[in-house]
Amino acid sequence: MEYETLAVHAGLPEDPHGALGLPIHAVAAYGFKTLEEGTERFATGEGYVYARQKDPTGKALEERLRALEGADYAVAFASGQAATFAALLALLRQGDEVVAAQGLFGQTIGLFGQVLGLMGVRVHYVDPEPDRVREALSASTRAIFVETMANPALLVPDLEGLAALAEERGVALIVDNTFGAAGALCQPLRWGAHGVVQSLTKWASGHGSVLGGAVLSRDTALWARYPQFLEKDPRGQVPWEALGGRCYPERVRTLGLSLLGMALSPFHAYLLFQGLETVALRVRRMSETAAFLAERLWGHPKVKDLRYPGLPEDPAHERARRYLAHFGPVLTLDLGSQEAASRFLRAIPLPKAANLGDARTLLVHPWTTTHSRLPEEGRLRAGVTPGLVRVSVGLEAPGDLLGMFLEALESM
Repeated sequence: MEYETLAVHAGLPEDPHGALGLPIHAVAAYGFKTLEEGTERFATGEGYVYARQKDPTGKALEERLRALEGADYAVAFASGQAATFAALLALLRQGDEVVAAQGLFGQTIGLFGQVLGLMGVRVHYVDPEPDRVREALSASTRAIFVETMANPALLVPDLEGLAALAEERGVALIVDNTFGAAGALCQPLRWGAHGVVQSLTKWASGHGSVLGGAVLSRDTALWARYPQFLEKDPRGQVPWEALGGRCYPERVRTLGLSLLGMALSPFHAYLLFQGLETVALRVRRMSETAAFLAERLWGHPKVKDLRYPGLPEDPAHERARRYLAHFGPVLTLDLGSQEAASRFLRAIPLPKAANLGDARTLLVHPWTTTHSRLPEEGRLRAGVTPGLVRVSVGLEAPGDLLGMFLEALESM
């Protein structure tokens, strides 16, 4: 089935009362009728025991995400940061290494340095071209981590090339697919990635009203290369032998949800489940408007540089044509200096916020907000300059938005 069909039908459970929507299971614990039934649930992980591990509302969301991303397994989390941490925690041990793309989301870099670093994990940042990644790999590398589209540099990596390299070297390719809009723009697992993490707070939600995240994965024999899946677990079973490709998502669920408690509320799961029903329509419209703005602002005398993958002149254009269903709802304007960016942001009557994917167009100055904790050289390597303004295009009328941008630029 096509994406739009899956978005409104996938994951919807049968309801004994004939409800056409998703029920919210607002309970903490689930009972069992006999000792034997309880024993079976605890031993196998099947069924429901405690909402921290899984619940029917969250399970429906996971099933919908699994269908939309072309995944075999999905685990929902309270935020994108929680999902990223759990996805890597399941793969890493003290002394391991990660090769990560330059220019990652600022909070991801913070997570890698301030949390993984405390665990004795080293992260090497490189240009995410396959040749550069190959040079950085070592015997201790356990994961390659890239984004579908760099934020805010808007560069698109060679997903297929990186996946082939990861298979060759026996390490997992994990892709942050937040900019892939829950599969509406990109489905990295179909290009060979082994795992996907994402913030559902963005386009999946669509209204800036709820936090959420997810880890998705596919069946692969790669997990047999990791010692944690070949050693007996606390239950006395060898995960790879007992679960096959499910051993990775089950470790993600155990560590991230059962032990660390980074669980998604059933109320938030319900809202995200609904948001996914319209994500394809919203992303298509937003992408069309972003292209409209980019084409008309290109060459404006007050704009020193404009980045949008849909422009033939853009360095990401060819990769975006290959890997993305549309060119996306995000563009950046470099106005030359922090002072010029400040004047522009004061003049334009649109919200300024560090979020993406909202129904409203949102603008942010990454140099002083999302990437402000990075050293100056780190910001510049990430494609963040003092004059850069990131624009997450919403659902307003294109002509109205263009008028706001032109008026604000002229007032500078």
